[in-house]
Amino acid sequence: MGISAGISARCLALLWPLALVACSTGSVNFGSEDNRSISFTDDRGVANQPYPSNHRGEIVAFMRTYLNNPVGVHDAEMAEPMQRTVGGRLRYVSCLRYAAREPDGSYRQPGERAILFVDGRLDRLVENAGEICAGAAYAPFAELTKLTR
Repeated sequence: MGISAGISARCLALLWPLALVACSTGSVNFGSEDNRSISFTDDRGVANQPYPSNHRGEIVAFMRTYLNNPVGVHDAEMAEPMQRTVGGRLRYVSCLRYAAREPDGSYRQPGERAILFVDGRLDRLVENAGEICAGAAYAPFAELTKLTR
């Protein structure tokens, strides 16, 4: 393979992502304001979001992988999903409060976290949920205290 073949391969590698963007958006207008980002979900921003009908099951499955030791969670409480504006976008948010077991077997103080839903599906967890969860009405969340590995 000569020098020109190596340069052509590098040019192709650099231009391939631009071709993919052009295919997904219809055109490439780098100075245009109507560029759309590529997303796996249709993020409708401030439009009404669908209610996360399987929120309990999704939260339990997520927390099983999120927690270092999902066994022995204490004082678990959850607020039913409510619509809140987070980062300028309307989202359903479910707030959690629980005390997780430390590696030495002790428990830390119960922490408050927010679970955000996009298009009815669990999207992410927010560690410091103070303002997002202000005024949330908590109820016992027994499913979280019964987690196993």
